[in-house]
Amino acid sequence: MQEHPNVLLSTAYLAPISYYCQLYAAPFTCMEQHDHYLKQTYRNRCLIATSGGVMPLTIPTESNNGNKCLVRDVRISDHGNWRHTHWNALESAYRQTPFFEYYADDFRPFFQKRYDFLLDFNEELRQMVCSLIGFTPRVELTTEYIHPSPEGFIDLREAIHPKRNSLPSALFHITPYYQVFADRHGFLPDLSIVDLLFNMGPESLLVLRDSSTMV
Repeated sequence: MQEHPNVLLSTAYLAPISYYCQLYAAPFTCMEQHDHYLKQTYRNRCLIATSGGVMPLTIPTESNNGNKCLVRDVRISDHGNWRHTHWNALESAYRQTPFFEYYADDFRPFFQKRYDFLLDFNEELRQMVCSLIGFTPRVELTTEYIHPSPEGFIDLREAIHPKRNSLPSALFHITPYYQVFADRHGFLPDLSIVDLLFNMGPESLLVLRDSSTMV
């Protein structure tokens, strides 16, 4: 079995399972905060399973008047009462799952408190999710933009993407797990980590382990 490399990742909102597999398996993770913010990525978007199929949830961000903005400086907008909308969507999608009620009180405060910066919100959510699953990755925020990636690291900052996932197959092969809407849609791979957690609870760690084993 090969040793998993260290990884470079971008920040992400309730990131997909493939992202958490990297956090679980990598000896060390650099979280990029000095890259330019790009829309329509997992930085401010996640994908959940609903009775009607896959639904994106997107955090609105404040306009920067066309100027390039570093991820660490991106501010969350209050447009559209998104916190209320996202929480209602999560509750509607997952209230019938085995573990939603068990974890709901951990997640709910994130959709009640106002965060100024997207990076802070994402990182606090990530730390909480890792704690609930039961692992503590070694993660450090970058102090400057990293280019090229250092020796011993693999750059996955743009590889895990909602429209063009290009994660090397050696680093991730999803292990199917129970999903509450599988009878309607079949198995939906690589959704937000909440899909795994609400459906599988403590067994989420085993799915991450089996999905990130390098051969």
